[in-house]
Amino acid sequence: MTLTKSGPLLRIAGLSSGYGRVGVLENIDIEVDPNEIVVVLGPNGAGKTTLLNSISGVARPSAGSITFEGRDITGMRPEQVVRLGITHCPEGRQIFQRLTVEENLVAAHIRRAGRSFEALRAEAFDLFPVLKERRNSMASRMSGGQQQMLAIGRALMAEPKLLMLDEPSLGLAPKIVHQIFRIILDLSRNGISILLVEQNVQLALECGDYAYLLNTGKVKLHGPAQEIAEHSALSEHYLGGANETILHV
Repeated sequence: MTLTKSGPLLRIAGLSSGYGRVGVLENIDIEVDPNEIVVVLGPNGAGKTTLLNSISGVARPSAGSITFEGRDITGMRPEQVVRLGITHCPEGRQIFQRLTVEENLVAAHIRRAGRSFEALRAEAFDLFPVLKERRNSMASRMSGGQQQMLAIGRALMAEPKLLMLDEPSLGLAPKIVHQIFRIILDLSRNGISILLVEQNVQLALECGDYAYLLNTGKVKLHGPAQEIAEHSALSEHYLGGANETILHV
């Protein structure tokens, strides 16, 4: 487990959020420490994507707070959130299908004081050699796995301190899934904190430091990832029938 040096990088306190008058999340508390991989699990409709959308500014919180590096970012616009160092790699990849790999990376780069586009592109190519090989290929002609690599590569062009990944393994072959998870571990080792929403429970918990289980818009269980993996309530919440008690291991 990563030790906190100066408090959490991201702190979510008492967050309630949704879309318009439709509430999805209720009184959520979540923290992500520097260099930590935090996993968010839960059945379909639990509120996992809404959580990421609330952090990135897509969904508007109705209560509670979101702080990043000690700064209140609750309700900030998405472009402001990105410039602070939070990038969101959404479910479904959402790359520019009619642009080349190179053009996708250029479009994602944020011009500011920091590393050059060339340096960031080189890092993305080191992580995903196939992107370098296919840099002039249209994104629409790439496989699902290659498109996911491009989506992560795009997210890295903004120099994130916190990378949020929504179902990165969805629809991918097992071999590619394991490759993606190795990259996630490498990114964490290189100083990027990860907030990971993932359907592959076993791999996510093997990869993660800490885990939260969401159901019906509430945190039902949280603790060190390996302890969560062994907790009986995990399967109960996925299969249904778990009671409303919030468990902390």
